[in-house]
Amino acid sequence: MSYKEFAEYDAEQTGGIKDSFSSIITGLGEDVNREGIQKTPERAAKAMMYLTQGYTMNAAEILKSAMFAEDYNEMVIVKNIELYSLCEHHMLPFFGKAHIAYIPDGHIVGLSKLPRVVDVFARRLQVQERLTHDILECINDTLKPQGVAVVIEASHMCMMMRGVQKQNSTTTTSGFRGQFEKIETRNEFLKLISSDLS
Repeated sequence: MSYKEFAEYDAEQTGGIKDSFSSIITGLGEDVNREGIQKTPERAAKAMMYLTQGYTMNAAEILKSAMFAEDYNEMVIVKNIELYSLCEHHMLPFFGKAHIAYIPDGHIVGLSKLPRVVDVFARRLQVQERLTHDILECINDTLKPQGVAVVIEASHMCMMMRGVQKQNSTTTTSGFRGQFEKIETRNEFLKLISSDLS
């Protein structure tokens, strides 16, 4: 399925997830019939379906929908792309920023498509390491550039709200292909994403 705005919910699927949330809420000791909770199972079901809509999207098709032949072969960077995802281990949020660069090899892509690719993979149950890899490989395989670089910086609620409860920790993951495997190109990218050019 190609990219489309997620605005409709499958009634049967929503009903099943709603029932599951009702059981969870009851199992936690809350009264699912209490006024403030009555609509929570349905809201939670729709929220979860929205937050995992990436399973119904095709990131490669998103890129292909806006690829243009262009004789440009210098670095293109889109940085500070906000991302929100759910940790597959605890289903708690992690959030942060992605920085993406590529060096075209005959084709460029519409700039808005790179954040959309991030959303496709972020809106699934994820670990940050695989999220980084998924974005990197999708761009590399689809656009076939001279090189691709992806860096993600994120904070994980599973570390902040439970477990070690470290409030100021962040996790950084990175991936490089092609020209970005060369140290000078990689360093240029890392310098540019860490600088404030405004």
